[in-house]
Amino acid sequence: MFLIAEIGLNHNADMQLCKRLIDASFATGWDCVKFQKRTPELCVPEHQKNVMRDTPWGGMTYLEYRHKIELHKGQYDYIDWYCKQKPILWSASVWDMPSLTFLLEYDVPFIKIPSAKLTHYELVRKAAMSGKKVLLSTGMSTLDEIDNAVMVLREWGDEFALMHTNSAYPAPVEDLNLSMIKTLQDRYGCEVGYSGHEQDLGPTVIAATLGATIIERHITLDHNMWGSDHKASLEVHAMDMLQKRIKEGLLCLGDGVKKVTKKEEEMRDRLRDKHWVRGQNDSTYPPSYREARA
Repeated sequence: MFLIAEIGLNHNADMQLCKRLIDASFATGWDCVKFQKRTPELCVPEHQKNVMRDTPWGGMTYLEYRHKIELHKGQYDYIDWYCKQKPILWSASVWDMPSLTFLLEYDVPFIKIPSAKLTHYELVRKAAMSGKKVLLSTGMSTLDEIDNAVMVLREWGDEFALMHTNSAYPAPVEDLNLSMIKTLQDRYGCEVGYSGHEQDLGPTVIAATLGATIIERHITLDHNMWGSDHKASLEVHAMDMLQKRIKEGLLCLGDGVKKVTKKEEEMRDRLRDKHWVRGQNDSTYPPSYREARA
């Protein structure tokens, strides 16, 4: 099981907050922290660029806000160094071609393509060509669109995984459709993970027991912090609980082979009438049972 703590934009452009989120991810046993990398001029729609927005830094256009919240190279250099000290892995979702080029300057374990960019097949192709493992989120996508993206990944790359998700934030429990995990496994014969946007822990644990081998959840220090993603993110205590519940859930599954466990053997010796153990002292069985066995 590979656990990704999605910091996303919840760092609020504050490196001290960013460090605390990395610390929390390491302390609670998660494997990787993840960010989001965008080129604002390319990712902000034209009709939204000049829309005014209230922010902790005062009123500004949406484009100005996107620049404000975007981490720059010096900050990513520090993140790279800081994560190596823990150690914990890090990577990012890339939303455009320059962001992909930027991320490949670092030795990240994978490239994440967000659901919004699943049909940006040139971005998918370039990510596949990088030689890095590609994680492709499949939210708000049709099977035909996923088919096309998977064809690109297989033609131009080596290793990839599909991430089942519902892109609503927070996602209603009735819309999670966790059975899609097996559908994706059967249809594409590849590794499948789960990116959870629900508010609770239970669905993510179920996803792991259904076969999702990569789990991604947004994280925060406080649900009440400013920003659109904090409300449905996991606080630190929930990160710890989820990691432990997933571990316990997978342990409960076992191997499907019926056996008498060591603890059961102790109870068997105490509670079971030895004369009625099959194969012992057949004369004690009812005649009809002995005749049926003959």
